[in-house]
Amino acid sequence: MTLDPIHQFNINNLFTIGHIGGHTISFTNSTAYMLLTVAVICLLAIRGMKGRQLVPGRFQSAAELSYVFVATMIRSTAGEDGMKFFALVYCLFMFILVANVISIIPYTFTVTSHIIVTASFALLVFFTVLIYGFYKNGLKFFRIFVPPGVPGYILPLVVAIEVISFLSRPLSHSVRLFANMLAGHITLKVFAGFVALLGTSLGTIGWIGGIAPLALTVALTALELLVAFLQAYVFAILTCIYLNDALHGGH
Repeated sequence: MTLDPIHQFNINNLFTIGHIGGHTISFTNSTAYMLLTVAVICLLAIRGMKGRQLVPGRFQSAAELSYVFVATMIRSTAGEDGMKFFALVYCLFMFILVANVISIIPYTFTVTSHIIVTASFALLVFFTVLIYGFYKNGLKFFRIFVPPGVPGYILPLVVAIEVISFLSRPLSHSVRLFANMLAGHITLKVFAGFVALLGTSLGTIGWIGGIAPLALTVALTALELLVAFLQAYVFAILTCIYLNDALHGGH
């Protein structure tokens, strides 16, 4: 029995949709779990808003809680003007959260463990900030690279650092989520694999010795559930902070 913690991240073709320019367009397990994530979010929204009651039920409470949580996050970081981007922030937060939670279930697929997914989200935020920032503020948007109160003799250095920091946002924004989910699931797979390896190689003694890694696996699973929420929150709060630059960059 071999331990392969990387195999869980393989993208497998489920069936072929067609061919475009010599390239095969396939429906993969990643696509399937993305659709499942969207379906879960839609179910929560539809059930939460259906038959709204003064005393909310479980689905309505979950839907209202998610709305209030994201709205409070936006208002506290980007101000009331930031609510125009509520749909974007809410969709990003809920998609990442639900995808992360689904991935904790054994034998499922971790959508957010692939850099192409997280980088797509980060670039979406980056270009939204860039385009709206110039649309709203014009050339005054460049003021975000000039912190107030900086002495003139070090201003060129500070501006250069601010520009590099701004351009590196998509990298840090995407790698943080990707790396945390990848590392967490690899760790879970390794410790869970120890239990099976000990049991199959040493018999009864191995299963007894596997109690410790099994307990650690359970604890890591609980920790991963916390990380699933924290990574969705961090991605969303950074999105709000970046959007604040677009909204108020000219002031």
